[in-house]
Amino acid sequence: MSLFERYLTVWVALCIVAGIALGHVMPGVFHAVGAAEVAKVNLPVAALIWLMVIPMLLKIDFASLRHVGRHWRGIGVTLFVNWAVKPFSMAALGWLFVGYLFRPYLPADQIDSYVAGLIILAAAPCTAMVFVWSNLTRGEPHFTLSQVALNDTIMVIAFAPIVGLLLGLSAITVPWGTLVLSVVLYIVIPVIVAQVARRSLLASGGQAALDRLLARLGPASLLALLATLVLLFGFQGEQILAQPAVIGLLAVPILIQVYLNSGLAYLLNRVAGEQHCVAGPSALIGASNFFELAVAAAISLFGFNSGAALATVVGVLIEVPVMLSVVWIVNRSQDWYERGAAGKGPAPRPASRGV
Repeated sequence: MSLFERYLTVWVALCIVAGIALGHVMPGVFHAVGAAEVAKVNLPVAALIWLMVIPMLLKIDFASLRHVGRHWRGIGVTLFVNWAVKPFSMAALGWLFVGYLFRPYLPADQIDSYVAGLIILAAAPCTAMVFVWSNLTRGEPHFTLSQVALNDTIMVIAFAPIVGLLLGLSAITVPWGTLVLSVVLYIVIPVIVAQVARRSLLASGGQAALDRLLARLGPASLLALLATLVLLFGFQGEQILAQPAVIGLLAVPILIQVYLNSGLAYLLNRVAGEQHCVAGPSALIGASNFFELAVAAAISLFGFNSGAALATVVGVLIEVPVMLSVVWIVNRSQDWYERGAAGKGPAPRPASRGV
């Protein structure tokens, strides 16, 4: 992890301040940016999301799906948590906390939108920072790569139906056209672009050429994330200043969801007898979110000023420190884990410091 990535939370905090300040100083600029959209998809944000997503997708070789069977227990646990538990547990937590317990303390006209943002956040498993978390837990690199590739493949098909189903249960009208367009823009097209570019680079210059491009694009990806946050908070600034407690209240169900799902994945891997080097990244993949897609989808569906967009941004705010705490728990509990694991998994490959 680079120095810049290690202090990502600091840069995020500075972007919040900058966004709120710039929103007050230059409101016309932010309104012009917000108006640049097609079918409710904001074009400047789409460009920034591409800058975030494509460098991360360049790291993924979808041919790695052939390794899926090697750690089938970990794959099964992670898929179960990601797709059968996580979106539905977040929906339940959102309805419980935002729709019921915290309702008196939140703007009444944004309750459904907040719940929608939480659902969108939970419906997309992380595809990028997972590599960092896996590395910090000395995770099995081939498992991590295979799991991320498999999740990306499933997400292309399952993201829109799951979100649509859960938003429908929340009595929110779902603009299916916009939702599907968001999936195409933020998953399908970037995956195609990244894989074509990856194969071309590997064919012409080998791994060294790909590594050089990734080194150049890495900072651009993080800067695009920070620029998106400036835009978001430029529009959300008034609401944050008027009701700063909203951020803290929205963080509660997100925090519970992260620890609930990471703990569930970790324990299920232990019961199944999977290796610790697989259980660690499985727990982290099971808990983390593809917040770039979540932010983009929330903006596309409900707009910059919506509670849904704010809820997904809260996910961005707490992602790094919370996931680092999960990394700490996984590493500290390794001896306990290995004493109880049945040891049925295959022998681990040597851990890699990069994936």
